[in-house]
Amino acid sequence: MYMKHIYIFIAVILLLSACATSNKKDADEFIVNMNSPQIPIGEIELQFESFMGIGGLRKSTAAVLYFPREDAVCLQYRQDYTTYHQFWDRSGRQAFLSALQQYNKDFDERNLNRTQRRSLRNYGTVKGFLVWQQFAFAVQARGNMDVELGFAFRERAPYFTINQRVAEYNETISESDIKTSIIVTMFYTRAQAAELAALFEQHFLNDLNVNIAPVNLIVGRDDY
Repeated sequence: MYMKHIYIFIAVILLLSACATSNKKDADEFIVNMNSPQIPIGEIELQFESFMGIGGLRKSTAAVLYFPREDAVCLQYRQDYTTYHQFWDRSGRQAFLSALQQYNKDFDERNLNRTQRRSLRNYGTVKGFLVWQQFAFAVQARGNMDVELGFAFRERAPYFTINQRVAEYNETISESDIKTSIIVTMFYTRAQAAELAALFEQHFLNDLNVNIAPVNLIVGRDDY
């Protein structure tokens, strides 16, 4: 009888431990509700790869939105006929700011290596949340993905990069309907990255309910 009580006690402890782990995982999960309140805070300019890499980089723009309920900043852009909402939580934004600071230091000290392997994740990887949709009436696919911070050379000039890895959306009827996003690399000059960094600053986001400052874009290719 004593041993039976011991086994029951151990089973209860394991069950409670599993529940606690599951709850912690749910609490730590980074997701954003597209129906949450959102505040437009600016528009930034950036570059994408041209189709099949032919013709150099292509300039584009991304709208920047703030979702105060989730404390998330969204970059909304179109690429290859798909609309993307790339979300950054507070820790991801801080990692971006630190990565950009190191990139600027490497740039000034001429430490950027044109032939460096894996340069797209030279400054680390953060967890992001992605919502993507091909047309207005299509399902809004969503899922977490890794976002790599680094740099790349194009046309003999360096760019700070955000490399959006794949996300999988599996809340579908069958496994054959699982949607997978493509890898998208975003290229920023230092001036363009500085504009995004200003919108990522927490004190700026905290003051949005008092004052939303205008965003002035400064665009130009960096000489190296």
